[in-house]
Amino acid sequence: MSMKQDYRKTIYACFIGYIVQAIVNNFVPLLFLTFQGSYGIPLSKITMLVTFNFGLQLVIDLASVTFVDRIGYRVSMVIAHIFAATGILLLTVLPELPADPFTGLLIAVTVYAVGGGLLEVLVSPVVEACPSDNKEKTMSMLHSFYCWGHVGVVLISTVFFGIFGIRNWKIMACIWALIPLCNALLFTRVPIASLIEEGERGLSMKELAKQKLFWILVLMMLCAGASEQSVSQWASTFAEKGLGVSKTVGDLAGSMAFAVLMGSARALYGKYGDRIDLNKFMIGSSLLCIGAYLCIALMPGSVFGLVGCAVCGFSVGILWPGTFSKAAAAIPRGGTALFALMALAGDVGCSGGPTLVGMVSSYFSEDLKMGILAAVVFPLLLLASLLFLSDWVYLKK
Repeated sequence: MSMKQDYRKTIYACFIGYIVQAIVNNFVPLLFLTFQGSYGIPLSKITMLVTFNFGLQLVIDLASVTFVDRIGYRVSMVIAHIFAATGILLLTVLPELPADPFTGLLIAVTVYAVGGGLLEVLVSPVVEACPSDNKEKTMSMLHSFYCWGHVGVVLISTVFFGIFGIRNWKIMACIWALIPLCNALLFTRVPIASLIEEGERGLSMKELAKQKLFWILVLMMLCAGASEQSVSQWASTFAEKGLGVSKTVGDLAGSMAFAVLMGSARALYGKYGDRIDLNKFMIGSSLLCIGAYLCIALMPGSVFGLVGCAVCGFSVGILWPGTFSKAAAAIPRGGTALFALMALAGDVGCSGGPTLVGMVSSYFSEDLKMGILAAVVFPLLLLASLLFLSDWVYLKK
């Protein structure tokens, strides 16, 4: 019992790790208009920061396979948190230093994106390695903390800006930077278990690539990321149009409703996962996701779009952590390479989904509903993969 008790601290530190990941991804977008006004940077350039952040995280996902096992999970975790904290703190200083403020912002984003990319690869396997009774439950609860982090960053920052004024955003940045700094200290102390049994070694990328099952899981992960972000990225727009509200309220109503419901689905499975069959829950969620997409795309009026967004948030909740759990169970010697490549596939989906929506919408003269209709291919593919996987596992028995 005491060993599990000790590892409970490790799991809590990992929960905070996902809150740090949420700070890294969701704080700077709140400051876009401020950067535009303060530094005179055009919005088209500023939105590049998000693309750059996620793009660099993809590179880190891939690169981590080469060094994480060598330097160990503990050192990697501490480095990830220090990079995240440093990048957020640099936001407050660097834009003022070079002649072009955008260069300063880009350097700060680069530093925290390294931290964010590393966290994405490290947090799940550290939790997976901890001795626990129901790993799927723990994994789902872990991923719910990204959602609560997202909600917290938007809510707390918005309240802070409302009371103290957006001009004091640098103070808020310093407050957020404290979380990764404290968690870095925590990771120097908590126990970290090994992902691979003693005497064994993890599979290499080459060995993984030879397994058919691995490619099905990669496709599932890509579709999970795309199903989530294709709608999440546009939720604010639907809220603005559907409710006829300002962008600020749209961000709160749309994005927050999506994040709260996504977190709720993960927390629900995190609490009652021992009574719920993961496979059935994921198949049901995929069907609900397809229904939500069709509701957004085909129902008249933007209010239905907003309802569809909210339902979609709940439906995609289990898809990402559930696929992670399936991968860990199906390929037990996958090691760091498996988790890094799954994170990479998920990130490709996260950027690919919204890109497809944007491209199709542009083709149909900015009709967002057509873009969402095209993106229904992702939950459909995920459902097909789940059904195929169920049959495959059944036949193997």
